[in-house]
Amino acid sequence: MPTNELISSLLFRLNENQLAIAAAVEQLAQWLDQRGHTEVADNVRETLTTLDANLEHITRGIAQLMND
Repeated sequence: MPTNELISSLLFRLNENQLAIAAAVEQLAQWLDQRGHTEVADNVRETLTTLDANLEHITRGIAQLMND
C-alpha cells in the first residue's frame, strides 16, 4: 500500500473513531441532563464544539489525501 494511501486510510479510521466517541459523549450528556445535572451536561457539550469546529477541515483534508 503506498504511503499516501496508508496515511489517508488511517486518518479516515481515526476520524470515524473520533465521531463515534463524540456521539457516545453526547449520549452521556443527555443522560446527565435527564437527571438534573444540566451544568455538567452543558460543559460536556461545550467541549464537543471543538470536535465540531474541526470536523469540516479534517474531512476535507482526508478527502484530498484520498484523491491524491
